[in-house]
Amino acid sequence: MDLPHSAPAGIREERVSAWLSANIAGATAPFTFDLIAGGHSNLTFKVTDALGNRFVLRRPPLSHALASAHDMGREHRIISALHDSQVPVAPALGLCTDIEVNDAPFYVMSFVDGLIIRDNETARRDLTDATRLHASNSLIDTMVKIHQVVPGDVGLGELGRHEGYIEDS
Repeated sequence: MDLPHSAPAGIREERVSAWLSANIAGATAPFTFDLIAGGHSNLTFKVTDALGNRFVLRRPPLSHALASAHDMGREHRIISALHDSQVPVAPALGLCTDIEVNDAPFYVMSFVDGLIIRDNETARRDLTDATRLHASNSLIDTMVKIHQVVPGDVGLGELGRHEGYIEDS
């Protein structure tokens, strides 16, 4: 039986805690779970362990959705493949496909400190002009790095359609 509702919706605290302890190197119970972002997209939780280590747990939304649109295995695989590329991505630490653990597949990755900017008002309030320019340039640089990745070179050769993607039907 899971613990009382101290964890946010989408986290079966007792089962996920046991999985984290058994599968994520250095993760030490007890854990706290905080929702970072949610909605119709995948849910993102900050996980903090007893030693203050922080991780990110991602899982599909609680509502019924197309499995292909919220494929945790695919997302974990891409992040893992990009880790040794020039694309800045937090390391993927583990994937759980056993839905008995948390009612849906999920994966865990390292936590990276930073601001979450969701709108212009927040950007103008929390970032200086110079910082906004730096963030914009960094976004462009990252997109260039993503487009320089050769999928086959990082183990993603069979991912997606490679020929005729934008041809007329």
